[in-house]
Amino acid sequence: MRSLSIYLRLLAVLLLGVPAWAAGPKEPGISVITSSASVPTKLSPDEIALIFKRKIRLSADGRQYQPVNLPASHPLRRMFSLRMFGHNPEELEDYWRDMYFHGVLPPFVLVSEEAVIRFVASTPGAIGYVSSCLVDNRVSVLIRLESSLDCPR
Repeated sequence: MRSLSIYLRLLAVLLLGVPAWAAGPKEPGISVITSSASVPTKLSPDEIALIFKRKIRLSADGRQYQPVNLPASHPLRRMFSLRMFGHNPEELEDYWRDMYFHGVLPPFVLVSEEAVIRFVASTPGAIGYVSSCLVDNRVSVLIRLESSLDCPR
């Protein structure tokens, strides 16, 4: 029986190009990510919230953080904002207007989760968030937030 399991895994790798154990359903959630090439850093949810609000701008080793958001209307951005800040993106507009007046720009906005993964993977100091089921070896997960959102198909 065990040899049949190994055979099926090997067949899945050959036919699908992915390991059989990686092809199963993954848990929904939000993963806050950084480049897999970055030095692993332990950040608390509070620290990540401060990075996204541009209150913390440099890492301990002096690298500038580059947080990136999805569009305000994206369901994942709405869930991330509620989990991290307790407010939806529209409720943070006054905060960003005030910060802009003080010379602080909001995080970049990228159009899709794949764009976030690509930007984070290739930009030193970048931090973003995507559906947990989309995380791959290009990025490392800093924290995972629970979410009721299903993985995109």
